[in-house]
Amino acid sequence: MDVADAAERVRPLCEDVRHRGVEALIELTERFDGVRLPGIRVPKDAIDAALAGLDPAVRAALEESVRRARKVHRDQRRTDHTTQVVPGGTVTERWIPVDRVGLYVPGGRAVYPSSVVMNVVPAQEAGVRSLAVTSPPQKDFGGLPHPTILAACALLGVDEVYAVGGAQAVAMFAYGAGECARADLVTGPGNIWVAAAKRLLKGVVGIDAEAGPTEIAVLADATADPDHVAADLVSQAEHDVVAASVLVTPDEALADAVAERVRVRAAATRHADRVREALSGPQSGIVLVDDLDHGLDVVNAYAAEHLEVMTADAAAVAARVRNAGAIFVGAHSPVSLGDYAAGSNHVLPTGGCACHSGGLSVQTFLRGVHVVEYDRDALADVAHHVITLAEAEDLPAHGEAVAARFPTA
Repeated sequence: MDVADAAERVRPLCEDVRHRGVEALIELTERFDGVRLPGIRVPKDAIDAALAGLDPAVRAALEESVRRARKVHRDQRRTDHTTQVVPGGTVTERWIPVDRVGLYVPGGRAVYPSSVVMNVVPAQEAGVRSLAVTSPPQKDFGGLPHPTILAACALLGVDEVYAVGGAQAVAMFAYGAGECARADLVTGPGNIWVAAAKRLLKGVVGIDAEAGPTEIAVLADATADPDHVAADLVSQAEHDVVAASVLVTPDEALADAVAERVRVRAAATRHADRVREALSGPQSGIVLVDDLDHGLDVVNAYAAEHLEVMTADAAAVAARVRNAGAIFVGAHSPVSLGDYAAGSNHVLPTGGCACHSGGLSVQTFLRGVHVVEYDRDALADVAHHVITLAEAEDLPAHGEAVAARFPTA
């Protein structure tokens, strides 16, 4: 199924949320998650309790992830800039954060407190005044999102959290429902239904990108360690049965060695059934190419969410990549590092969207607004050009709006 087909399937759900709000969300949650919620908002005491009960080692890891993410995203902040076009005429570009954002954190086959960090930190560093997190309810935790997700919210000072998942969560942020005010922007990764709802509701609400099922491509040559490549392919396959793991290489011996190591690792890993299904699907495989130039053509056409470059002179090869959500250079920069503690953001475009969209960043939450200020002399100097262009476009009232400021005697 592609996103366009899925968008038509989620249309009735989104319309239901639009018209019936919380009532629809509770019914849809019972239908899809098997949980009957008393309400959609997570009580603050449950968020606080999750943090109090968090394993100290997990807390320390999350705090380090937050520290590194803040360091990277703080450097992405924009500053206003004023250009003097002519004496008395300026244009200032102001960077203004959106007022309210809805942040989606997946919670299906795995738990993703790291996605709380990746969503919340750039929004906070951008200066967003109002933000809310939503994550699917879990039967095992009384209909609340996973406690580690709630604990991550508490660590970041977020207390507006909802137990809603899937397409209906995107609709909740797009239209508002009950306590949840409508958002200006919704961000975060999810399954195909989340991506489909984003596509469907784009324009009603801003979106970051269609961040759907995960993808990894590895561009490797004979210098790569086949076990490292295999480990990285398996690591992304454990996300979902529709996760894509792709090796692109000109070296047939490496391809054979990786295939063997993937077989061994896939059989031994905890989520072996899920991994095997992902690796055996049509979205995964090994692509043999003539040479690295051909390999670069392939990975640029594929535009993977994650691209690892494991070649001789990997930095130079990586510099030639044009289309990827994030690029991981060399043997010691695996995707897993970026997932948790590189400081980079792991909310990245999928499904080929990396050819036109980037990953989540501070910029995602900012709008560039031009502030135009001309005095009388500066306007008078260019008035004849404005009038000429207005006449050329057969919009005479545009020119008259300028001429009106300079009445003839």
